[in-house]
Amino acid sequence: MRRTPLVPLLALACLLAVAGPARATLFQIGDTTRGHAELRLPRLAMAGVPFDAWVVAVDVPPGDSVRYRVATPEPMAAEAGESLTGWVAGGDSVLVEGLRLAETGENRIAVETGARTETASTRVLPGWMSLLPPLLAILFALVFREVVISLLAGVWLGALFLYDWNPLTALLRTADHYIVEAVIDPGHAMIILFTLLLGGMVGLISRNGGTYGVVDAITRRATGPISGQLATYVMGLLIFFDDYSNTLIVGTTMRPVTDRLRISREKLAYIVDSTAAPVASIALISGWIGFEVGLIGDAVATLGLEAEPYVLFVESIPYRFYPILALFFVLIVILTDRDYGPMLKAELRARREGKLLRDDAKPASDFDAEVLTPPEEEPNRWINAAVPILVVTVVTVVGMWWTGWQSLIAEGAAERSIQDVFAAGDSYVSLVWGSFLACVVAFAMSVGQRILSLDEAMGAWVAGMKAMFFAIVILTLAWALGDVAGDIHTADYVVELLTGQLDPRLLPVLIFLASAFVSFATGTSWGTMAIMMPVVIPLAVALAGEADLAADAAHTVLVGTISGVLAGSVWGDHCSPISDTTILSSMATSCDHIDHVNTQIPYAVVVGVVAMLLGDIPSAFGLSPWISLVAGAAVLLGFLLWFGKREDPWPEEVEEPTLS
Repeated sequence: MRRTPLVPLLALACLLAVAGPARATLFQIGDTTRGHAELRLPRLAMAGVPFDAWVVAVDVPPGDSVRYRVATPEPMAAEAGESLTGWVAGGDSVLVEGLRLAETGENRIAVETGARTETASTRVLPGWMSLLPPLLAILFALVFREVVISLLAGVWLGALFLYDWNPLTALLRTADHYIVEAVIDPGHAMIILFTLLLGGMVGLISRNGGTYGVVDAITRRATGPISGQLATYVMGLLIFFDDYSNTLIVGTTMRPVTDRLRISREKLAYIVDSTAAPVASIALISGWIGFEVGLIGDAVATLGLEAEPYVLFVESIPYRFYPILALFFVLIVILTDRDYGPMLKAELRARREGKLLRDDAKPASDFDAEVLTPPEEEPNRWINAAVPILVVTVVTVVGMWWTGWQSLIAEGAAERSIQDVFAAGDSYVSLVWGSFLACVVAFAMSVGQRILSLDEAMGAWVAGMKAMFFAIVILTLAWALGDVAGDIHTADYVVELLTGQLDPRLLPVLIFLASAFVSFATGTSWGTMAIMMPVVIPLAVALAGEADLAADAAHTVLVGTISGVLAGSVWGDHCSPISDTTILSSMATSCDHIDHVNTQIPYAVVVGVVAMLLGDIPSAFGLSPWISLVAGAAVLLGFLLWFGKREDPWPEEVEEPTLS
């Protein structure tokens, strides 16, 4: 979303009015009989980091102007030197870009007009301090393993820098300024509404039996070990709209089937875990998309880029090498009937001895899925899930086309290619349309078939929305942290550190690694995305600009960096023993949690390394992501055929499977 210059200007004016004794001084230049101009500085600047100021005409008659000159004594400089001197017309303002101050403490800037000189002051902190709010968020996530507290701490620390080191004022401004501004932004409100509506739809199709109908249709075809694993895999792909629903429904439903077929609980947990988050993270319609598009959109809006967040999301999908290759690796593990490492031992134990769990294993308790259970007396019809999902998909796509077409007509654009139409479309509005109509259809089908009463349908809808509340809290705090990072110039400082020292084409793989580390340490992919995205998107744009990359190469770096955050978060989440989806996978499949982690990590690490070496690095240097995916798939297949071993043929007669 684009913001006009007056929006941050008016917001800054309001802040300055209540800032207290440390606010920047306003001063006059020009002939006061013809009005004057005011220089408005930010609340805070970081040493050596560029910042902007505004020269605003006050009481200058329309059509008249006042001449100004911003003095630049050392240690101050400006990248756009022509903006230091000029004329500002009545009712207008001039942006002075690229000002720098090297000295910390109170710094004064002189502005001259004729023989008259005025000064204004602003506080300057060491540049490295701009890193502290996001670093504190990461540190708290490591210590407390709680993303909400972590994000709140980061926002509060940034507010503490900005509001004169007053902890109470910083706490209050965290709530009444940063959080409120994050919620009332129109684009943010659209994302929140879409997320709630999609959660309501999921609640309805779970309660009316639609999701279980899809499951029933698949499980009838599972007659052998490979077909049983393949059925689990296909179910994981079809329940793409939410990773929690995927994990719980697939795990609890397929456990009796795979037990009968003597498939180890570790293998079931791996298939469930490695299809849940990967497919939800890349699906065009899922509970993740609102979160991901919201983070991308906020960073894009901050930079003023003319890019549609949903389009950037779609463009990043081919660059999500880890989730895509992870899905492929699960498939070839099933089809080749080969395993290695601890998973091989688990499968041999299940086949030779009929032991689904190792001796002394402690299976996690089954997850209470009562809220997902449809009425026992009603049949489970797959169409009750398929139709609402089809509605949200089709309406969103049509909505993108319609809003884009109308936008191009309003602009008088002569070229109206499909790519141009979708690029001009309003993804926020389209997602709200699709999710709302899907809720209406799901509600009508539930009540119309007399599966649920009005009260039951409403209860399921509300319960589905409640399930999304935590995601909305995280998203709101992530937006707030992004605003704080912008106010204290976090990305600008990082750019200053890396300019001329880092090839921007290495950024996607480095961001992938950093996101994987944070996700592994904190156990949350969503929290990692929330912490990383507001910082890395401005960083990618700035580094590409500093390196003077061509437009196509710069866009590739941007898309690769976005995918690095989203894919790296999933990779770390998969390997982490404290990840919510990893724990839920163990619970839903009644697998020993440590056994699940130990058997899954060797698979996730291999896929992650291949994704970096054959995906993130070469694609950032211009190789087509599709070629990278094909090459990565070939290497993974070769690795599995070389190092993997086929399990012993199944004994014709074996005792009934046991849990130990």
